Amino acid sequence: MTGTSLPRHSRFVRAARRVVLTACSIAAVVGVSAAVDTGGASPGAAAAQAPAFRRFIKHIVVIYQENHSFDETLGRFCELHRRCNGHTGPVRLQGGKVVAMHQSPDIVPNVFHDVRAQVSAIDGGRMDGWAHVGLCQASRRYPCLTYYTPAQIPNLTSLASHFAVSDRTFSMADSPSWGGHVYPAAATLDHFTGDVPVAAKGVRPGEGWGCDSNLVAPWVNPRTHRRMMEPSCIPARPGTLDRRRFPYRGAFRSTPVAWVPTIFDRLDAAHRSWKLYATVYEWSVCPMFAECRYGRQHGNVVPTSDILSDAAAGRLPSLSILLPNGPGGGRSQHNFSSMRSGDNWIGQAVNALVHSPDWKSTAVFITYDDCGCFYDHVPPGRNPDGTPQGIRVPMVIVSPYAKRAYTDSHPATFASILRFTEVTFGLHFLSVNDRHAYDYANSFNFRARPSGPRVTLRQYPLSPATKAFLATHPADTNDPT
Repeated sequence: MTGTSLPRHSRFVRAARRVVLTACSIAAVVGVSAAVDTGGASPGAAAAQAPAFRRFIKHIVVIYQENHSFDETLGRFCELHRRCNGHTGPVRLQGGKVVAMHQSPDIVPNVFHDVRAQVSAIDGGRMDGWAHVGLCQASRRYPCLTYYTPAQIPNLTSLASHFAVSDRTFSMADSPSWGGHVYPAAATLDHFTGDVPVAAKGVRPGEGWGCDSNLVAPWVNPRTHRRMMEPSCIPARPGTLDRRRFPYRGAFRSTPVAWVPTIFDRLDAAHRSWKLYATVYEWSVCPMFAECRYGRQHGNVVPTSDILSDAAAGRLPSLSILLPNGPGGGRSQHNFSSMRSGDNWIGQAVNALVHSPDWKSTAVFITYDDCGCFYDHVPPGRNPDGTPQGIRVPMVIVSPYAKRAYTDSHPATFASILRFTEVTFGLHFLSVNDRHAYDYANSFNFRARPSGPRVTLRQYPLSPATKAFLATHPADTNDPT
């Protein structure tokens, strides 16, 4: 009997069944969506991957370098491999002038990268304001419109070839390194603009940039929107520091800046281990937060090179943030330093990790704190809290579970690493920014057999020109931003 000749009552029954099945399917989907809070990440990604995160990942390592944009660092790699969104071609500036990009020298050009420079470059999303970046017109070649070839950064691009690249990771704010070393811990700037702190009138400066520096930084009152100069310090929670010793909760004077939680607080509450591998005090993150600088958390700050021995001994903490050991002749890839030297450091650190007893349960995120400020063509968006994001930065994800030669184009920020950490270790979110961040779930495949250390990472010699420059430009003469 054909469908067209079914008795009337049979056709009615089957139609009714279809309605019931469709309703049940919708109810099931709605039920699953209601039962699992994905935190606003990629649809279903956090919910689907959370058990795998917790089962397979025990160690998260963030290699946090200095001052580079995505196009400048990985743009040429993307063009050659045709697998990510990079651009190293001509750039149209404000007014219509077209300028060619050119290959960068090994010594990273020095251009302004404060908040003003980054806002000017972004130009409301048009990405054409580079001529207004300080020092970018120091020569006809526009030093901010440069790029590196894979041969100049062989370790980073070798890792990008084998593992996952995110070509939609943005700085959380258009700020230099002061803000860039606050939001990796807190997923917010706590209403600071992110500009580097300066000396307060009549106050003798201390060390670094944080709570013990006695410096002040621009802060915007969230109620009045008034811009003020406040101590460059996130105060401690009331009652956590000795009031007689710290009458202003860790700041050197009274401050309206509010306490915000950090990922370190969350890890401590969950009895999870963590370390800040940091040698340069300005970049060491901990001093920006009074509870870390003056409390027990300060003991979690160790020298940068300790990552090598910890990896070899199989004693990596749950979260490691690996900060470079200095500007200039160091390994930071900061303006006025050697890109090759920093690439050698990335190779050395990752090589230690992939040969560690902890490798099979490790995820490594290699990224940069701000643009530096070098060209990128993709306009940034806004964070969930409404604040503007900064210029796109490189992100390479390395793990035995990272998808091979994969490009992840889901929008992300540094809050995405925090979200990955929170999902992996079952931590509560810090702010709306990490709660609604994408967690890089698409970059991992936990169903595949984990791979061993198949990538070859080497130490490449520095050129005579680089050696000569570094010999005459010691680290302490360079801008630390």
